[in-house]
Amino acid sequence: MTSLLTAAPGTCARFGVAVLLAALADFFFYGQPVGITLFLFGITLAAAAAAIQPSALSAGRAWFKPVALLVGLLPLVENVSALSVAIGLAALAVFAFSLVGRLRRGFARIAGQVALFLLAAPFRFVHDFFRWRKAARRLGRRRIGFAAIAVWIMPLTLGAVFLALFGAANPVIEYWLSLIDLHALLDLIQLPRLAFWLLVLAGVWAFLRPRLPRFLHRIARRASPVPVSGVTTTTKPAKAIENIFGKAAILRALMVFNILFAMQTVLDATYLWGGIALPDGLTYAAYAHRGAYPLIVTALLAAGFVLAALRPGSATSSDPFIRRLVYVWVAQNIVLVISSILRLELYVGIYALTYWRVAAFVWMGLVAAGLALIIARIALGKSNEWLLSANLLTLSATLYACSFINFAALIANYNVEHSFEMTGHGSELDFWYLRSLGPSARPALDRFLEQQARTNAASVFPYRELVRLLGQDEARYRAAQENWRAWSFRDWRLLRTLDTSIPFVVPQGSEPFVPGR
Repeated sequence: MTSLLTAAPGTCARFGVAVLLAALADFFFYGQPVGITLFLFGITLAAAAAAIQPSALSAGRAWFKPVALLVGLLPLVENVSALSVAIGLAALAVFAFSLVGRLRRGFARIAGQVALFLLAAPFRFVHDFFRWRKAARRLGRRRIGFAAIAVWIMPLTLGAVFLALFGAANPVIEYWLSLIDLHALLDLIQLPRLAFWLLVLAGVWAFLRPRLPRFLHRIARRASPVPVSGVTTTTKPAKAIENIFGKAAILRALMVFNILFAMQTVLDATYLWGGIALPDGLTYAAYAHRGAYPLIVTALLAAGFVLAALRPGSATSSDPFIRRLVYVWVAQNIVLVISSILRLELYVGIYALTYWRVAAFVWMGLVAAGLALIIARIALGKSNEWLLSANLLTLSATLYACSFINFAALIANYNVEHSFEMTGHGSELDFWYLRSLGPSARPALDRFLEQQARTNAASVFPYRELVRLLGQDEARYRAAQENWRAWSFRDWRLLRTLDTSIPFVVPQGSEPFVPGR
């Protein structure tokens, strides 16, 4: 309890740094657009945390910590999104724990540590404040704090009186005092701004003094089993569970599951890829769409069953025949996931691409990778913790790569290139959905409108209205980009593309349209 007070200079230094960071956050973010400033603030926060712990970067291979942090913050330079912000927060948390020597070993344990830290971070400042007050009362330092404040009352009061007298006697000082607008100073004290400062203080304090909540350790101690000597007896409920989920039951379940999954695979091969006619009233698009998501749920349930059935050290995990059946079944699950991806691809080819369908592609790929890792865990004899770490590493690498992909441009380009207006088949372009994707969809929409102009389709297409709306959107976008705080590498590339667009000829009677203007 008293450790917070015994290191009073460190605590005061941290609080001073937190106040300075809150002031910087006010300058960067309050009432301003968010862009490159988020990356700059993250670098400043990391530098402040390292300055408080200078010895942390003097050990061997200490260069790896800032390099890893920079890699984690790079997505914020590319574009500010929920994904890039989450990656940046995780990188800052790992960096902060590495500075104080509290970073755990193993990817799964680090991920759990980071998740718990981010959940408890908003409450760390309040928790430390009450700990400090409680410790100060026990050590009798409360009077010292009030005395330190009291000694300033008389100097400041008389100083204000002398300053007022000097102002009355000296016109220059009076002029300087007249420049102080008390109403403007009071206007700066706004409740929303004060709340913003408090939130920033609470946030940065957690990174300057990284700790994990202790209640989990207390729960773990109380929940730890007490060893009991003597002969254990098997109860009837335990025997019933053994009969239901024992080796014989798992063997029969695997045989039944393999037959069912083989039947599903044969049906897909027959109807979806073999070109056999479907029953009346059922289209190939409906067949593809209805099966995409339920099959993923099926694969996830299968993965859970495999993990429960082949626990490390269990009788089933050492049986060669059961292991072969598991290999065959997991392989069928991987084929099932690939079939789901192909189903979704067929559906997208007919009904266009959306954010949710892109997310489904990514999710299905992760499920397939997870099933492959299950096979690797069984074949290599690894633990479930190894499997969890491998899956988290795969997920982290995938999300990190996704933070650099402009999905809005990807969706817009795909939908334009595969629209009915451009190819003569497929679905008509949903212009309003592409417009809702934001400025990144603008180059693809420019190509679409150019094609409409060249084919004289503007007479049947709301061409001039769309041009007017796009012009308004671009004007708002360019106005927002004039603030340097909103800069990002992706927006910089988009502005260069818009600035270098080439004008094209429009149908007679339509207003001239220049992409990028």
